[in-house]
Amino acid sequence: MTEVPNKKTYDLEKRTYEFARRVREFVQKLPKTMANSEDGKQLVRSSGSVGANYIEANEALSKKDFCMRIKICRKESKESYYWISLIEVGTDQERRSEKEDLVREATELTKIFGSIVVKSA
Repeated sequence: MTEVPNKKTYDLEKRTYEFARRVREFVQKLPKTMANSEDGKQLVRSSGSVGANYIEANEALSKKDFCMRIKICRKESKESYYWISLIEVGTDQERRSEKEDLVREATELTKIFGSIVVKSA
C-alpha cells in the first residue's frame, strides 16, 4: 500500500498562538465603543486561553487531565467565536474581512478540539 504524505502539517501550538495574536491586533483596530471595549476584553481572554490550555494539555499528567484540557480548549474556542460575532466593526471592509477570518478560525479550532476529544475518549 502506498502512503500519501500529508502536504499540510499543522502545529496546533503555533496555530493557537497565531489566533490569539491576530485577535489582539484585531481588537486594537476596533471602533472605540463601550460594547466593543467590553467584548474585546472578553475576546482577548478567551482567545489566549485556547492556546494556554492546549500547552497545558500537552503537559498533562494523565489521559483524563489531557481530555479535560482539550475540552477547555474547545469551550474557549466556542467562546471566542461568540465574542467575535458580537463585535461591531462598522463599515471598514478590511476589519469586516478580518472578523470573518477570525470567526472561521475559531470555528475550525472548535472542530479540531472536538475531534481530539472524540478520538481521546
